[in-house]
Amino acid sequence: MAEGAIQAGCRFYAGYPITPQNEIPAYMARRMPEAGGIFIQAESELAAINMVFGAAACGARAMTSSSSPGISLKQEGISYIAGAELPAVVVNVMRGGPGLGNISPSQSDYFQATRSGGHGDYHSIVLAPSSVQESYGLMSLAFELADKYRNPAIILTDGMLGQIMEPVRLSGKNREPKTENRKKWALTGCKGRPPNIIKSLYLKEGELERVNLRLQKKYKLMQEREQRYESMFLEEAKIIIVAYGTMARISKSAVRSLRGKGKKIGLIRPISLWPFPDEVFQRLARSHKHLTFLVVEMSYGQMVEDVRLALDGKAKVKFLGRAGGAIPTEEEIIKAVVSRKL
Repeated sequence: MAEGAIQAGCRFYAGYPITPQNEIPAYMARRMPEAGGIFIQAESELAAINMVFGAAACGARAMTSSSSPGISLKQEGISYIAGAELPAVVVNVMRGGPGLGNISPSQSDYFQATRSGGHGDYHSIVLAPSSVQESYGLMSLAFELADKYRNPAIILTDGMLGQIMEPVRLSGKNREPKTENRKKWALTGCKGRPPNIIKSLYLKEGELERVNLRLQKKYKLMQEREQRYESMFLEEAKIIIVAYGTMARISKSAVRSLRGKGKKIGLIRPISLWPFPDEVFQRLARSHKHLTFLVVEMSYGQMVEDVRLALDGKAKVKFLGRAGGAIPTEEEIIKAVVSRKL
């Protein structure tokens, strides 16, 4: 993720240590100066996110990373970034909670990421990788979407994927688009032009509502254009497992095993958690009768709500989840399908 960000043109990183994502700031501390960028270990998570706010306001591709409790501390700053319409990338390598919890994998920050987390009516773009290769590739997409919509983008991953080692093919190319000169809104020192103003405070009567209405149009556009997912064996499926991130990898193994036993089963892996890929669920509900969806998460039921909302009562939805560092196994998924006679 760190190298992917650098190759995507990230030139400012501010963060604060917390397990299980410390490899990101450790890598950035070495590589950012080599890439001509700036690394700052901030004095706190609050300081880090506000440093990112400042760098983004100056037109830099900026990012921070943390894990669950640290991301909670950054929520006010993320709301400010969204309100000021600035592009920035935030990586959350989720750990067990609530509270300090533990450093084992979890997916229980889904609500926080997809329901904004901070105050106000805003949305962050949320992308969920399921491999080291995709973790690398989605960094570029996150920066592109953040710039395109002038909006925070979150990479939501977990402690297992954050610590796993597997092969990855790096492009070796700097994919940074030359966008800085085109960021007409950035604070560049007012060189021969009217001053730019970046803010999220609007006190005149009706002014803030107009800003919010404009933001809602932008979010609607994101929902129309940026839904992403991977699917397997949907056309003949009677049962569809829905999982993201690490749980999608385990679920894929369960799907292959169950298909070997004659089960008509498929899989949907949401890649964009916000905007959630509603369209594929709605299409399946219209074209297939008597479908059952089994949502598998490392939580006690968060993404399952988006699946239910997307289906709007037109198909059965079941749930399998564990949390606190416990991980649903392939065997548990198979048992849930077989024993419940899905």
